[in-house]
Amino acid sequence: MNNILSVDDLSVSFGSHQVLNSLSFTLKEREILGVIGPNGAGKTTLMNALTGLLKPDRGRIVFQGADVTNLSPARRCRFGIGRTYQIPRPFVNMTVFENVLVGAVHGASLSEKEGKKKSLEILAATGLLEKKDLPAGRLDLLDRKRLELARGMATNPVVLLLDEVAAGLTEAEVANVIKIVKKIKENGITIIWIEHILMTMVEAADRVLCIAAGKALVCGTPKEVLASKEVAEAYLGVEED
Repeated sequence: MNNILSVDDLSVSFGSHQVLNSLSFTLKEREILGVIGPNGAGKTTLMNALTGLLKPDRGRIVFQGADVTNLSPARRCRFGIGRTYQIPRPFVNMTVFENVLVGAVHGASLSEKEGKKKSLEILAATGLLEKKDLPAGRLDLLDRKRLELARGMATNPVVLLLDEVAAGLTEAEVANVIKIVKKIKENGITIIWIEHILMTMVEAADRVLCIAAGKALVCGTPKEVLASKEVAEAYLGVEED
C-alpha cells in the first residue's frame, strides 16, 4: 500500500514546554492507524496539528503528495482531511439530519440535493436513520458518538481522524462503534484513531503507533505494540526486569 500521509520531524511547543518532539510516521492508504500514549503524550496536539488548528514549530505534513503544513483547517477539510472530536459537538438545536447535512454542504461542497442524498446514506450506515428528525441535543452518548462519525463522513474525507470516539462507552457500545469504523474503512476511507481503550486497537487497528513525551516509541501490529517493553514502561507506567 502507498503512503497517503507522511509526518516528518513534527515539533510543537507551548512556550518552553515541548509537546511534540521531532515526531515522524507514515499512514498507508486504506488502513486504520491507532495512536496510543499516556496522558500528556501529545495525542491531542498531534490531532490539532494534522487538522491545522495548531501550526508546528518545525516539520512537515504531506498529504497525497502535497505539503499541507501551512494550510488552514477549512482548506485541509476540502482537501480531504476530516475529523471527529472527543467531546461531541453537535448543533444541539438542529436535527440529526441537519447536523449531517451541514457537513455535506459546507464541508464537502455538495449541492443541497446531493447533500441530502449523501446525508441519508450516512445516517443509514451509522444507525441513525430512524432518529434523523430528533434534535441532536436529545441524543444519548452513544448516538452522539455516532453523529460525530456521521458528520465526519459527511465532509467526504480521504483520511478521517477519530479522537477517542469510544471514550465513555460500555463494552457493547464500543463494539458497535468498532463495527461502524470498520464499515467506514471498507468504503475506502483511511483512518487515524486516537484512543485510550487499548483493546479497541486490538480489535480495529491495522497498525498502532505509541507516542510518549511527543516522540514515537514504537509502531507495529496491535499485538506487537501492546506486548512491547516500551509501551509497558511509558504507557502503562510499568517497569519490566
